[in-house]
Amino acid sequence: MNLNKRIAIYCRVSTNEQAEEGYSIDEQERLLIQWCKENGYEIYECYSDRGISGKNIKDRPALNKLLIDAKNKKFDMVVVWQVNRISRKLADLIRIVDILEDFNIYFKSLTENFENNTPTGKMLLHMIATIGEFERDTIAENIKMGMLAKAENGEWCGGRVLGYDIVPVDPNNPKGKTKLVINEDEANIVRLIFKEYANGKGYKAICNKLNRLRYKTKRGNAFGVNSIKDIILNPLYIGKIRYNVLQNWSEKRRRNINPDPIIVDGKHEAIIDIDTWDKVQTINKNRRGKPARIYDGKFALTGVLKCPVCGAGMVMSRTINKLKDGTKKKTDYYVCGNWKNKGTTVCNSNGIRVDIANRCVFKKIESLINKPKIIKDIVENINSEQNANMEPLIERLENVDLKIKNLNNKLDNLFNALEDGFISNEEFKLRKEKYSPSKFELEKEKSKLLKIVSNRKVKEISYKYIQNIIEHFGELLLKSNDIRQQKKLIHLLISEITINKNREIDSINIVINDELLNYLDIKKGASKKDASFLMP
Repeated sequence: MNLNKRIAIYCRVSTNEQAEEGYSIDEQERLLIQWCKENGYEIYECYSDRGISGKNIKDRPALNKLLIDAKNKKFDMVVVWQVNRISRKLADLIRIVDILEDFNIYFKSLTENFENNTPTGKMLLHMIATIGEFERDTIAENIKMGMLAKAENGEWCGGRVLGYDIVPVDPNNPKGKTKLVINEDEANIVRLIFKEYANGKGYKAICNKLNRLRYKTKRGNAFGVNSIKDIILNPLYIGKIRYNVLQNWSEKRRRNINPDPIIVDGKHEAIIDIDTWDKVQTINKNRRGKPARIYDGKFALTGVLKCPVCGAGMVMSRTINKLKDGTKKKTDYYVCGNWKNKGTTVCNSNGIRVDIANRCVFKKIESLINKPKIIKDIVENINSEQNANMEPLIERLENVDLKIKNLNNKLDNLFNALEDGFISNEEFKLRKEKYSPSKFELEKEKSKLLKIVSNRKVKEISYKYIQNIIEHFGELLLKSNDIRQQKKLIHLLISEITINKNREIDSINIVINDELLNYLDIKKGASKKDASFLMP
């Protein structure tokens, strides 16, 4: 028995598993703590992600903190209740276990009874993970088949939609089957949209009218061009059910659009008559026949350049003026995205010429590369802001952690009292229910704090370090003929560019983060190991 072995316990439950017996965070923690005590191991910390899916590891603050602590070698072994608590994806699981192995940290699953420090254990790990991923994919496929069958039966499978409310079929069973019922106030907005479009109005004009009338989308937002387009193309409003438009649920990208989705008669009442629908679709088809405007990639500042009035991202717009000699002159502008998408009731164009804005930003970046004083100021600002922001967060996190540990001690005593027969099951449940809400709220707060701290936990950086980054960035940006690469670099280094009321570049907010470092390292031909070593 190794009395000095430090153990990191990791627990996770998804939202659906919260209520399942044997999967609760409290039960996982209790059994794993009990195992550690029985074996004389020291528990370094319990890392718990409450109500988070095992589909990916990106948004799991406790797991990310565990990996940071692993790099600092704060424990010797990670123990979980089951392998799928770490991840349900084989590739993610193997990557995490490999990271732990790099720091000589063992990984153990309590219920599956293996460790990864032997060839047999590694083989079992891969087998169990493969089976787990197969089960997850099978469940997802079964759900998809069930939804397809539901759609083919004319039932609604989507979420909230303007014009309808989702209500239970049986009022006495709110968790049972649901149906769509017309919401008359919203239905009138839908009818107005179809009427305006049938009368020749475009998306932008309809947006302007709806927003002037203070109408809102189903989510309570101002109307935009895309929301209008989605409504006039949705056969739901003529009593149809359209389903399986996106063939890959996890990737909502254009390449996954199904050219032949399910369209069947629905069980809900139509809002739009078929004649209006046919007229609108004909108009839309004729308009789509016009060649689309194609803008090249020189508009590098879209997204990072912010509107001086509303703060929305600036997007590209083009004006065409006819000169005296009959020729046409095209001028490109960065304009407010809210104005372009939602109309003048939301904001104005606030445009700035593309060539002027690009030239100004590139000039400022070039001066940044050549002026050590600016780099020095960046280093000082990053380090001072980092320290100032971290101290109160860490203090609060420690305070919350202490409260959780105190509650855990009380719960341990409660479990011991039950096992020793000092209290009855009824009394145990009453006392446990008294502690559970407080612990749940504390765990939620801890998860939020861990996520913030994990994202900001960066060692103090040096002048030379930032200088190397800036110089390499400048080399790629200013010497590259690849416009797409230039845009990528600008978006990685710059989080925001503001313009003043005179439509001049006012300020540039520079950010040094993992994504930029990884991109630069890849371009330098560094190995993955080198890139991860350079990550803050």
